[in-house]
Amino acid sequence: MSSSSCLIFIFILLLCLFSSSASPPNSTSETETLRPQKEIQKLKLIRKQLQKINKPAIKTIHSSDGDTIDCVPSHNQPAFDHPLLQGQRPMDPPEMPIGYSQENESYENFQLWSLSGESCPEGTIPIRRTTEQDMLRASSVRRFGRKIRRVRRDSSSNGHEHAVGYVSGSQYYGAKASINVWTPRVISQYEFSLSQIWVIAGSFADDLNTIEAGWQISPELYGDTNPRFFTYWTSDAYQATGCYNLLCSGFVQTNNRIAIGAAISPVSSYKGGQFDISLLIWKDPKHGHWWLQFGSGTLVGYWPVSLFTHLREHGNMVQFGGEIVNTRPGGSHTSTQMGSGHFAGEGFGKASYFRNLQMVDWDNTLLPIANLKVLADHPNCYDIRGGVNRVWGNYFYYGGPGKNSKCP
Repeated sequence: MSSSSCLIFIFILLLCLFSSSASPPNSTSETETLRPQKEIQKLKLIRKQLQKINKPAIKTIHSSDGDTIDCVPSHNQPAFDHPLLQGQRPMDPPEMPIGYSQENESYENFQLWSLSGESCPEGTIPIRRTTEQDMLRASSVRRFGRKIRRVRRDSSSNGHEHAVGYVSGSQYYGAKASINVWTPRVISQYEFSLSQIWVIAGSFADDLNTIEAGWQISPELYGDTNPRFFTYWTSDAYQATGCYNLLCSGFVQTNNRIAIGAAISPVSSYKGGQFDISLLIWKDPKHGHWWLQFGSGTLVGYWPVSLFTHLREHGNMVQFGGEIVNTRPGGSHTSTQMGSGHFAGEGFGKASYFRNLQMVDWDNTLLPIANLKVLADHPNCYDIRGGVNRVWGNYFYYGGPGKNSKCP
């Protein structure tokens, strides 16, 4: 080989070596090297979150639906990690609203985990254990356990759609209703279907305060399609504060028989047996905390008044009804159902209902709701019809199938 040919060969060889060493930083080999590191960081974040949520238990109960229930000493529950609540212990039971009367119903075993006869000892509370799988399903680990922000009550922004009854324009110190429980179909992991009570204060901007309780089906949050008892709160329009259940510090649980976030049983069936749960939310006139009662005389716990801004005084709206998330799979409306999955016009045993709607006024008196308004964002998909009678007081039927010939 001549010297010139040798030089050309060396030049080409160096060029090839330079080209290979200067490959783009996002090459496949480097991406594969980085990907495990990202996964490791994500798992570290998840485990750190789980340490905050899952507290040491003195007893563990395994439910037939796969849930693990931890019996946690009440003074060690997540609520008392909150800077405003550290060092506190649960409050004593509050004064009940005037006009409240216990119903002849028992809710001792309305959740699947308690059907085995196991229970948590006095001085502890049952907490549904959160797993790595629960958090890995979440669209965002950092926002795990939080709702997507919605801008207005009557809007369907972010795919949220509602069929609700509501009152506004006065001062509200609580609300009560019996809510029919069903198992509506939810077709996507990132959709949900719920039925709940909202107590609301502030504007539907950055300062919205809400207290919420009811039942929901959320495959993303729970990994199944069972209807589950839930609570929620926010003091900044679903931005940085608040969460579902006990997934952050805030709500203080006082009951050792109810696990917030656990599955409800039994449920209603079409043209068959009907089951409903009675919920009462009210502001304790002595200390100002917002208490939650389930069924007949079963106190669940309370939202400390210090969590809120506008709700430190009272609510300016009470809302009852259903909400779903529509991700528009395939470009059309979701088939996720609300309520029973049937329209309001089908009536009892077929459509879902709220009955005996009441509110608590300024002097802690429980009164029938007056001037109830009803609203459905998309009545061809989910609708609502209100009424009044002597047995049910103020009530409404609501819900629907979602996608149909009039809701494409």
